[in-house]
Amino acid sequence: MLQIIHTIDRFTTWVGRSFAWLILLMAFGMGYEVVSRYLFNAPTAWAYDMSYILYGTLFMVGGAYTLSRNAHVRGDFLYRLWKPRTQAAVELTLYFLFFFPGILALVFSGWKYASRSWQYLETSTFSPAGIPIFHFKTMMVVGAVLLLIQGIAQVCRCLVCLRTGEWPADVKDVTELEDQLLESGGEGYADNALDTAPDTGGNER
Repeated sequence: MLQIIHTIDRFTTWVGRSFAWLILLMAFGMGYEVVSRYLFNAPTAWAYDMSYILYGTLFMVGGAYTLSRNAHVRGDFLYRLWKPRTQAAVELTLYFLFFFPGILALVFSGWKYASRSWQYLETSTFSPAGIPIFHFKTMMVVGAVLLLIQGIAQVCRCLVCLRTGEWPADVKDVTELEDQLLESGGEGYADNALDTAPDTGGNER
């Protein structure tokens, strides 16, 4: 079961990191639009479409990666106080009650939504550029399928925790600074604070 978890996590991480490059494309595109609009008074017809297509794609496809890193917003003021087995039992129940039905509904409704767009090769009506958007609407289905796959890994995590009493280790990836401080107990932060503290010559009381 651990092999299933790590395989799905690695795949999700690869997808998330790959699509993260869309941020650079969006930054360069919007930078070009700003320069063209305000310095040369020649706004582009495609900048707006590019911004919501790239950002929307990143948002939808990156959802599975965010789930694998346990980074979605959640009200865990009670959850964090529970024992791991209690956490796993609650999560497992909620996955089957809410997560999987919702994601499956998104897959099927998104498929119908995207397939209609493909039938007439839909283009954007928000700008005169007429940029095709049928491929963009397909990202809704792609993102939902990725979330469904990652949800399987999360269920496996819950089952492992129910059996062992501990959450299985995650695939090593980028770690938030606050998580690093929590894991180290703040030791590194305390050491740095002592190193940078002014020397009073031992006169403090």
